[in-house]
Amino acid sequence: MASCLCRYRRRILFFCSPCILLLPVYIYVSIALCYVMKHGAPGAHVVHSVLPTHFTASGLKHSRDLAPHPAKSFWRSELDGSALWNIIQFMTDRQYNPILRPHLAANASGVSYNTETSRRTGVGCSPNYEINNIMPDYANLPIQIKNFVTAMHCRDYPLLIDPLDVCDPQAKKWAPVLLMAIKTQSANFDNREAIRETWGRSGRIKTRGRRQRLVRRVFLLGKSKDLHIEEKLHLESEKYGDIIQWDFMDTFFNLTLKDVLFWDWFSRRCPHAHFIFKGDDDVFVRTPAVLDYLLAEAANRSFSHGSRQANKMETFVVGDVISSATPIRSNGTKYYIPESFYKGWYPSYPGGGGVIYSGSLAHRLLEVSQKVHLFPIDDVYLGMCLQRLGVYPIHHPAFLTFDFPKDEPKEPCANHTILLVHKRSPAEMFQLWTETSTPSPECRNTMLRVKPRPD
Repeated sequence: MASCLCRYRRRILFFCSPCILLLPVYIYVSIALCYVMKHGAPGAHVVHSVLPTHFTASGLKHSRDLAPHPAKSFWRSELDGSALWNIIQFMTDRQYNPILRPHLAANASGVSYNTETSRRTGVGCSPNYEINNIMPDYANLPIQIKNFVTAMHCRDYPLLIDPLDVCDPQAKKWAPVLLMAIKTQSANFDNREAIRETWGRSGRIKTRGRRQRLVRRVFLLGKSKDLHIEEKLHLESEKYGDIIQWDFMDTFFNLTLKDVLFWDWFSRRCPHAHFIFKGDDDVFVRTPAVLDYLLAEAANRSFSHGSRQANKMETFVVGDVISSATPIRSNGTKYYIPESFYKGWYPSYPGGGGVIYSGSLAHRLLEVSQKVHLFPIDDVYLGMCLQRLGVYPIHHPAFLTFDFPKDEPKEPCANHTILLVHKRSPAEMFQLWTETSTPSPECRNTMLRVKPRPD
């Protein structure tokens, strides 16, 4: 009997011992919880307000009793006293922010400006003269700035001339290797004629390596006030079929419209072109050398068939890259940008005289341009779009958008070292085309220019 009791005692102790040991812990935790619920944590500040459903967390703050918690805003809720473009772009960024978009407050900046108006068509989009109440110096601005800011919310303009035979949008196999999109104006007939007969020829073009590649050409225009010139332009379009014209006034500050509208045209009419050259009608381009350069770049950047990695050409853009530029505040220049309109540095951008980018990048530019407000200088606007895409333009010394430096053009084979040079008259285009198409034995194997750009 005694042995039986001993055996049961051991079992009872075995099961009860953990409970006895945990009992003080349970009592301590219960007392602590009751104290905190009644009085709050020692040293903690009692917060009487209730957090909203959506709130902006703030920076980082350390406390002896609490875990690190926010102290500063992750993003600004408003821009006080900033420039007009910066405010509008700030509002646009908030609109497309995937975190903020579901619960954006009303316009915090005090600027009554609807970013969705950029979706309107040119026909239904009228000037916004309320801008003069927002820009304090509006009355003293040059007319080109006034015209731009009152209409910069309009970006969709109907086509007046739309060539249909430049590309076959369905035939990817027969897409051009290079599509040349040349900015011009209605009155510049001589420039267009020279380009058609020299570096801008359309068709199968021989590279310097004797390979043939398909090249197509279009000219990008707005409209002018001269009705006689406009009539001649329509006749020119019927003859050559390479004119694209939109229903906006062709001014310097409207060159950005040619970019965004061309990207849309490209996506519909010539979506499979491998590369796009976009430049002015007073440059000279060594097209055979450009084709060799692009074919080599495509070969170096593309992965073998079946690779899981994407083609790196979707980030390809090359030209004369300008970095660390700031707005020109001198009222006497055509590049004048008042501080009331834009503050800050410009992003790195390729000079607008001539730039080349891949067709796949052009599709991405079209998409991102819907989220970047129009800016009056087209090459700066391209840099803004590239910055949003995380794409860095490649600087190539053979793109001379500011001409040769000093005495370099006097060297015997100087014109054989370039891909592009700016500015050249129609007569100079013919001369350069003859010289570079039939190089002398001395210049036949000249390499592309690699000299650094002078400071």
